[in-house]
Amino acid sequence: MASAFTFRVSPCFGINSKFKPRFRVRAERLNGTDLSVLSSDGVSLLVNGASSVIGEKEKKRSLIDGGNGSLKPKIGKKLVKELVSEEMDVLWDDGYGTNTVKDYLESAKDMIKPDGGPPRWFCPVECGNPVKGSPPLLFLPGLDGVGMGLILHHKALGKVFAVQCLHIPVYDRTPFEGLVKIVEETIRLQHASHPNGPIYVVGDSFGGCLALAVAARNPNIDLVLVLVNPATSFVRSQLQPLFPILKAYPEEFHVTIPYLLSLVMGDPVKMATVGIEGRHPPTRKIEQLSGNLTALLPLLSGLADIVPKETLVWKLNLLKSASGYANSRLHAVKAEEENLSLLTVMKGTSKYRRSKRHDYISDFVPPSMSEFRYAFDDVAGLLRIATCCAMFSTMENGTIVEGLSGVPDQGPVLFVGYHMLLGIELSCLIEAFLREKNIMVRGIAHPELFWGKLRSTSDNDFSFSDWVKVMGALPVGANYLFRALSTNSHVLLYPGGAREALHNKGEQYKLFWPDQPEFVRMAARFGATIVPFGTVGEDDVTQLVLDYHDLKKIPMLKDYMTQANRESIKIRDETKGEVANQELFIPGLLPKLPGRFYYLFGKPIKLKGREDLVENRENANELYLHVKSEVEQCIAYLLKKREEDPYRNIIDRTIYRALYSPLDQVPSFKP
Repeated sequence: MASAFTFRVSPCFGINSKFKPRFRVRAERLNGTDLSVLSSDGVSLLVNGASSVIGEKEKKRSLIDGGNGSLKPKIGKKLVKELVSEEMDVLWDDGYGTNTVKDYLESAKDMIKPDGGPPRWFCPVECGNPVKGSPPLLFLPGLDGVGMGLILHHKALGKVFAVQCLHIPVYDRTPFEGLVKIVEETIRLQHASHPNGPIYVVGDSFGGCLALAVAARNPNIDLVLVLVNPATSFVRSQLQPLFPILKAYPEEFHVTIPYLLSLVMGDPVKMATVGIEGRHPPTRKIEQLSGNLTALLPLLSGLADIVPKETLVWKLNLLKSASGYANSRLHAVKAEEENLSLLTVMKGTSKYRRSKRHDYISDFVPPSMSEFRYAFDDVAGLLRIATCCAMFSTMENGTIVEGLSGVPDQGPVLFVGYHMLLGIELSCLIEAFLREKNIMVRGIAHPELFWGKLRSTSDNDFSFSDWVKVMGALPVGANYLFRALSTNSHVLLYPGGAREALHNKGEQYKLFWPDQPEFVRMAARFGATIVPFGTVGEDDVTQLVLDYHDLKKIPMLKDYMTQANRESIKIRDETKGEVANQELFIPGLLPKLPGRFYYLFGKPIKLKGREDLVENRENANELYLHVKSEVEQCIAYLLKKREEDPYRNIIDRTIYRALYSPLDQVPSFKP
């Protein structure tokens, strides 16, 4: 049984993007033991032996027990903390952008010297030492055979994988079947050493065909294949008519071949964009791109040494046989590049795991600095600039201050608040805690973002739901709240859930909470601190023109909504009120000239020593109502005080930023 995933990554080399269409992230479970791939248009990630696509029974179970029955026995709080927090800090340096294709070409000079040796495995120095329990990752190179094709990702992958790269010497003539046996032997040894864990295989171009061949021969081993521009489409290449000419090409002109190969092995312009941050102004980006190209282009001539004429002819024939072998078992797949770390893609598609199934607690890898910058500059940058959030918090003595100093640094902490329309307050909240306090806030999110249709509605390669997972979101469920608090995390909970985020006209800033005070009892069990908070600003950004009732009056939309919600994942018993019965839909909105988002975190409510709340439901309900009242007071305070903000209007903020300070330092009202 296998599952297929498609996405873009940024490898060192790849088939030229102009030969490939766009694609979307998608996944589907396939029956049978043979490895199969859906016809797709992207980099594929396959799981062999153990499916990673969650079926209906697994979905339901995940909401109860986390869906992970294959962690090591008696894995406890200490081990989870060791894997996640002690060895990997939030906003750790993943090194993405520090190495470029220039570094690859320079490092290849020493590795291509004739040594008479056969193909062998090595671990790049940049990979360093992985955290405990990291699964093995084998890299199978492309046409070059050097084995340094992941150089852009070495530091990041080396943190959470035991990386081994296959090096095929320039003058080695091992046939395809021989290379299959070399890789197969290594995989079987790894499986014998760790039979209960996955083995990751990253195949680039030719290596993609090699990976598919090995997986097809070993259907019972838990393999996770990451196919980067797999050369299964080799026979359809537009350069195919030129390949026979290479055999008769004069040796003295072979130095020009690498420039032809650059069309096959990657777009130099895209290579040069690695490390250019989205936050820079256009003039700065152009300046950096020009400098990178200037440094890169002269080095492309070194490809003539990496693939001399005789080696090139041999490898093209090798590639032809590899493509035929793979295509006899699989549909062709093609891919194009994107400026994303390979590790980021694995995290966003929930493919990084240490055991048989992905676990959102023990397998969570905190966001790195490059992921932080990309997520909040490129993905959510426009919203951050438009809303320019103002943060306030409450000290223990009740004093309201600017910033987040009133929020406890040490967990467990449970943030309980109001969900604005479509949850548009989330990205700014997560960003502020990472930037100001270096705290990862783990939000409890609707399971549709993890296992339902919402995860693949985007035509882009890496969707919003993927970024939600990279930034630490957890599926809603008592088990995940339990485990998150048990590891001293800062957890974000919206009792009103989708009912508040999809409210109707005239319901903004109104709480829709269920009657059960379960989160109070859960927090008390771990002696957590509850921080009630309010957010306002949705009415300054958008105008709700079509709510649920309006959409239901349109016949075609009514039928579509009914069918979609019939197939959606339910998170609560439907007999427990309107919060549980909320149907998912996309409301009709009109944008406004942006105002501003405001956040107020109320006085922390410490529950250490309040074990009585666990058993005494009456006391728990009393505190529950107190928390709800605090959230309402925070909202009322912000609605009143925002009228005093001299920079509530985007025009005033833009002028101030241009003259005085960056985005996160624009002043607001005085608390």
